[in-house]
Amino acid sequence: MTQVERLADWLNAGRNINPLEAWTALGIYRLSARVFDLRKAGWHIGMKMVDVENQFGETVKVAQYRRDTW
Repeated sequence: MTQVERLADWLNAGRNINPLEAWTALGIYRLSARVFDLRKAGWHIGMKMVDVENQFGETVKVAQYRRDTW
């Protein structure tokens, strides 16, 4: 199974995903590149910036993706 296929399955299950989840759960290091691949194939994938806490206790913004738009 390819990274794009794993991501497609994840999104088809109605789940959101951010870069850390993509790396730990799906083995995808460049999430935005795989999202680009799906969009190029005709998928409608929404993105919003969300606040998360990093390992140092700092609040940072990361992209979060889902199958439809917000």
